[in-house]
Amino acid sequence: MSSDPRSEFWHGVRAELPILLGVIPFGMIYGALATSEGIPFLPALGMSSIVFAGSAQFIGATLIGDTAPFIVIVLTTFVVNLRHALYSASLAPHLKHLSRAWKFLLSYLLTDEAFAVAITRYDRQDQSMHRHWFFLGAALALWVTWQATTLFGILLGARIPPGWGLDFIVPISFIALVVPPLKERPAIASAVVASFVALAAADLPYKLGLILAAVAGIAAGLALEKEGGVRRPQALQGDQP
Repeated sequence: MSSDPRSEFWHGVRAELPILLGVIPFGMIYGALATSEGIPFLPALGMSSIVFAGSAQFIGATLIGDTAPFIVIVLTTFVVNLRHALYSASLAPHLKHLSRAWKFLLSYLLTDEAFAVAITRYDRQDQSMHRHWFFLGAALALWVTWQATTLFGILLGARIPPGWGLDFIVPISFIALVVPPLKERPAIASAVVASFVALAAADLPYKLGLILAAVAGIAAGLALEKEGGVRRPQALQGDQP
């Protein structure tokens, strides 16, 4: 692979393209959901450009539609996105030489899909000093796709026929992101414990079961990590973006 910035950028874009096939319906569903929950056009679109985190946007839109207290919305979305701290910890050693502007830009664009593609590039044993351009290409491809499909979903709104079953793509996309990295015992324990707690607490109001599941999963993973340790943080959950 050529290591000049332009080539790295376009290699990043191409590496992200297969993942975008799952992002397209995901963005449409969010847009339709936001509309159905009564969120106006600009705030719904603004969530995609400002928050830029699919799972947080889905949960936030649902809680807004349920007229949940503001603190519940903030706390729930915060807990759901805590995994980004793990992603940042994994990428930090590779990005420490960059300027503050680059770090701000890449931290804004960091998502599950961008991390999954970027970390594989950083894991390659070469001396390229332009791998952050690969990260940028992958992340921007995802960002543009997410904004466009969100807009389409908002405009289309509730007119998407229920028979299409697009909502089924959401859990399928999450599963595709979650399962491959589950190779270490702490990661597997986190996923299993979080799944059981989420199912057991599914009837709690304001999606509070998700908070309990996240906390329980993190606790289980940390407990096993203290026993045996892991090499580095792994992507444990999906967030399109």
